[in-house]
Amino acid sequence: MTPRTGSRRGRAFWLGLPALLGLAALLAGCGASTLPAVHSESERLTLGRRALLNGEYNVAIELLKSYVANNSGGADVDLAIEMLGEANLRIKEWAEAQAQFERVLRDYPESDSAATASFLLAESLWGQSRGPDYDQEFTRRALEQYQTYLGAYPGHRLNGAAEMSNQRAYERLATKLVEAGHLYVKLQRTAPARIYFRRVLDEYPTTAAVAEAELGLALADARDGRSEEAMTALRELRSRYAGRPVGVRAGKELARLEPRAQKKK
Repeated sequence: MTPRTGSRRGRAFWLGLPALLGLAALLAGCGASTLPAVHSESERLTLGRRALLNGEYNVAIELLKSYVANNSGGADVDLAIEMLGEANLRIKEWAEAQAQFERVLRDYPESDSAATASFLLAESLWGQSRGPDYDQEFTRRALEQYQTYLGAYPGHRLNGAAEMSNQRAYERLATKLVEAGHLYVKLQRTAPARIYFRRVLDEYPTTAAVAEAELGLALADARDGRSEEAMTALRELRSRYAGRPVGVRAGKELARLEPRAQKKK
């Protein structure tokens, strides 16, 4: 029997219902972000701040953009620009955020918003950085900005966060050097490998990468045929980093080298 046309239409309606409901939810979500009515510029700034605090970042951006455009010489325009940058930052518009924070520091260096803008500028640069496998230009720029902020605004409420971010940048840069050093060891080019490992020890002595650099130097000794020096270093690393990955690797390398050294004797 041929199905009735009405049945097919009914089935199609029910199959399409989830899509219709999804579209309705999407439209409702868009409506939830509708800009509020504004009756004055002071109210616009207040509403922009409230939207930022409530996590309504797109609303905050629209309100604060308008406030900045309408109040170029206003007393609170520096605060509005800083908050605009923060809203950009929260939705990962890193370059836009960077531009706003740079504007605060350039045009309003003595304002109450400058310290926060200085810290958040570093955060926006960090957001544009990439992991240790990639170029580290933005990591270095972020590190420099964290240090600039700490030097210019000692005692500011975000100093602790900046110090932690400093260490995070140090760790990434040190990891980059260690990875380069290990690659050169594998390529049997121990001279440049040693340079990278020693840079970690000299430039980033507070990082976790120090252990890897010390192991790398021992492996370079082993690769160069300096077995006694290598085994001495590996024994010390196995003891000092017992139970940690570097200690375990040092033990394995030592187990590989010791039988060879005994045969030579």
